[in-house]
Amino acid sequence: MLHQTWPLFGRWCRWSSPFIHLFTLTVVTFGVLAPLICHRLLHSYFYLRHWHLNPMSQEFLEQNQQEGQAALHYFEKLQIPNASEASGSDAFQPLLLVTIITVQRRNDFHYVLQVASHFHRLLQKCGAHCQSHRILICNVESDPSSHQDVRLLSSFFPMVSRDKTGENPDPSMNQFEKEKQDYVFCLEQSLLAYNPEYILIVEDDAVPEEEIFTVLQHLLLARFSKPYLRDALYFKLYHPERLQRYFNPEPMRILEWLGLGMFLGPVLNCVYSWATGRPSLSWPMVLFFAVYSMALSELVGRHYMLELRRLAPTLYNIVPVTECCTPAMLFSAPSAHRALGYLKGLHCRQGFAKDIALYSLLRTKGENAYVVEPNLVRHVGMYSSLRLNDNPKLL
Repeated sequence: MLHQTWPLFGRWCRWSSPFIHLFTLTVVTFGVLAPLICHRLLHSYFYLRHWHLNPMSQEFLEQNQQEGQAALHYFEKLQIPNASEASGSDAFQPLLLVTIITVQRRNDFHYVLQVASHFHRLLQKCGAHCQSHRILICNVESDPSSHQDVRLLSSFFPMVSRDKTGENPDPSMNQFEKEKQDYVFCLEQSLLAYNPEYILIVEDDAVPEEEIFTVLQHLLLARFSKPYLRDALYFKLYHPERLQRYFNPEPMRILEWLGLGMFLGPVLNCVYSWATGRPSLSWPMVLFFAVYSMALSELVGRHYMLELRRLAPTLYNIVPVTECCTPAMLFSAPSAHRALGYLKGLHCRQGFAKDIALYSLLRTKGENAYVVEPNLVRHVGMYSSLRLNDNPKLL
């Protein structure tokens, strides 16, 4: 028996053996190349957290502080428009209203100025295609006059404020319920002030990506006309990168992951066959390369795979939504009215914030909602208005 087994083992261990080829490829890929290339990728399994998290978090804070100063200088140098332009008093019904909801935070980061300056610059860059878009600032600071950055923005954009000064504080009001009520106020005021076809509610630490208006133009005029999307309650334009992995209890991502393996398995098998001069297709080889590509894509990070979709607006993905989070939410006018009615009947608390409340409506009200991938905004606010943290980290 030993004499029969040894020649078989010897054939497997020759350099020309497919077993040795695939074993070497696996070891080199997952043991050498991927860890070397990906050890600084924040959303990869190969990320060396203990080495890089603290310095990268500090570097991000310093960079963000500089961007805040740049946004401040942007508006200080910007020519103040005439009164009618700044107040948005034209009777025009916008296709898209961008409502930036803001509350006073740390002054040195100027979060709302960063968001507003990017949207303003991108609207100017977009030109004629974005003439039907408007920007509204919604100030929900309890004492609106104390929000210094908003005072600067009031010269450039129309504004609404939720003035709570002089009111007796409600002892039953928790911070999560206040945040929900602020959201309801801004959504309601957006409808009353402009009656737009679509409202994009953006939190004051969600900086838009360069291609946001190009992608939204494609989505609003082409993709959202499909019957299954037309009546959606909302569209999320941001989902945390750390929650975008394939290995997740979401059926659509599992199907996407399997589809990736089914596509790359035969492709890589053909490349291997061409390189080694072997027969073109072997199902064990196809299976190996499918599993290999699926494992590599998950370990490197689905987030980085999604970035390839930025090549063209038509490549952006629209998939069923998950519960977290609300930095950028797009509503049609009819869905905004429905969402307002629903949210006014809910009470938020710790563990049931507005994002979870909105998600719960999908089940209780039979609604649908979707998320656009990749993200169309960057979440830059490491200092939360809900949770105090003197030493924030990227993860």
